[in-house]
Amino acid sequence: MPLINSFVSWMMKKRIHQMELFMKYPHEVQEELLKKLIYSARDTEWGRKHQYSNIRNIDEFKDRVGVNNYDSLKPYIERVRNGEQNILWNSDIKWFAKSSGTTSDKSKFIPVSEEALAECHYKGGKDLLSIYCNNHPDTLIFNGKCLALGGSHQINSYSSETYYGDLSAILMQNLPFWAEFIRTPGLSIALMDKWEEKIDMLVNATISENVTNISGVPTWTIVLAKRIMEVTGKANLLEVWPNLELFVHGAVSFVPYREQMKQLMPPHKINCLETYNASEGFFGIQDHSNSDELLLMLDYGIYYEFMPMEEYGKEHPNTLQLSEVQRNVNYALVISTNAGLWRYIIGDTVAFTSLNPYRIKITGRTKHFINAFGEELIIDNAEKSIAFACTNTGAIIKEYTAGPIYFSNENNGGHEWLIEFEKEPDDILFFTDMLDKSLQALNSDYEAKRQSDIALKKPLIKSMPENTFYNWMKAKGKLGGQHKVPRLSNDRRYVDEILEFANAN
Repeated sequence: MPLINSFVSWMMKKRIHQMELFMKYPHEVQEELLKKLIYSARDTEWGRKHQYSNIRNIDEFKDRVGVNNYDSLKPYIERVRNGEQNILWNSDIKWFAKSSGTTSDKSKFIPVSEEALAECHYKGGKDLLSIYCNNHPDTLIFNGKCLALGGSHQINSYSSETYYGDLSAILMQNLPFWAEFIRTPGLSIALMDKWEEKIDMLVNATISENVTNISGVPTWTIVLAKRIMEVTGKANLLEVWPNLELFVHGAVSFVPYREQMKQLMPPHKINCLETYNASEGFFGIQDHSNSDELLLMLDYGIYYEFMPMEEYGKEHPNTLQLSEVQRNVNYALVISTNAGLWRYIIGDTVAFTSLNPYRIKITGRTKHFINAFGEELIIDNAEKSIAFACTNTGAIIKEYTAGPIYFSNENNGGHEWLIEFEKEPDDILFFTDMLDKSLQALNSDYEAKRQSDIALKKPLIKSMPENTFYNWMKAKGKLGGQHKVPRLSNDRRYVDEILEFANAN
């Protein structure tokens, strides 16, 4: 095993030279990539419609192809899910990554082509290991196994030849056979969809393995780690896996989990590395351990555009090329990919922390949201669920806001709702049940996190005194005009501020 570890580490470091090239020539790399994408799709239905065969530059591309969201691409994606091909991309697409939906759908189904798997998602996985090996030349990570927390997948009801599932499940399902020798648990456990059964089987299958690295969303990793502590009686994961040295995380902010992770994975012995890997593509990797910046990966089959937030929502918004961006400015991320997403706005906002090389940080979403645990709760979900709960209880609401309840050693996470009622429901618990039921029906990611209260507990609703929100806004000088009570927030700033204000008055 030491010989294998040395050989793999050497191979990984060879990729560093290629990264240095795209860092040195970022604009040229992106320009050539766009030409390749357009050329590949020129004979697809989409390419013919937008006359890809005679597009010569980025300006012509932007003139012919408007900025798209999921709803505008959905008719094409649905046809591919139904088995049609050569619609958005020139190679066959059989896999779709399922993620939380839009205002009109519970779930989105993002196409994942063979090129996207090989040249984007898997390349990103190999690159993060290359970066890690380069930064830690004495690593022994390949002497053991990776514990990977995956989701589940199932056959698409549209067509027996297409499939959908969590992105992590798709990646595991398509790994080469030899990958089974360096990861744990086996696919039969990793791809289970019943989390309560899965977690115990995960524990039993992995506690005797030589785990050197863990990859997963912090939410589920904490749940698993706590269960392992219960079963083994150990104080932290190093007592279970003494060779554990790396935790790779992404999908949600690491901030709420940092303190708990210090207890589960002592930071002086275990390194943490963040990635920006979404259903739509693999975008960034933390390339320095002393900074939370993410290196923007420019040769993954993704062409980037950046929309200033003042352009967001316009019928014909202006977007910037990489060469035009500025530091510390919020941009909505717009991508064109080797899976047939064309000028697609994914909903994330980023800001550049460095322009040489290009490094970013994720600043939020294009709309108010809560995504502290991977639930991606949007305003539309909240508004519809509030209305559903009111209809079923006879309640009338004046104002509300909601934010996360972070994990603690004793309790799981959740959402705290501060609601000022015009007419209170007779039974606040029934109102809570109706709100929770509707949120699960509208949002598949929220539904998954709520399974058996394992990651997200039932919402906590606090009825606020009359005129709380009015007086709070007045105290802030934000009455009238365009000022609105913030409905959802991904941190507790507004919830804690309003609670403190209410207690003081």
